[in-house]
Amino acid sequence: MSPGRRERGLVRPYVVTDGRAYPTRNTFDLVTLVMAHPDRPLTGLSPEKRRVMELCLGGALSVAEVAGYLELPVSVTKVLLGDLVDSGHISARAPIPPAELPEVQLLQEVLDGLRACL
Repeated sequence: MSPGRRERGLVRPYVVTDGRAYPTRNTFDLVTLVMAHPDRPLTGLSPEKRRVMELCLGGALSVAEVAGYLELPVSVTKVLLGDLVDSGHISARAPIPPAELPEVQLLQEVLDGLRACL
């Protein structure tokens, strides 16, 4: 284990989440997309929440990606994200349900048409 990784491990997850084990809302899936609102002030945010904001300002990220970048468990990340949604710093969007995705045949026809034009 690298020294930086071990130092990060000294802060227990319950400290990062203020002792909470569950987010204020149960709307986060691993593939839920989160986007930061750049107009929100960062004052008063914990270092982990600031990092989430920095990550998401570049574009939408999934909950799993945010957890990976933070090197925190997904459960801890969900608590942080719930707090940020509640404060208006980020918004979350569920992935498109499979029933609403275009059919593979239609996508193949579009691809074939594009290839024919090139």
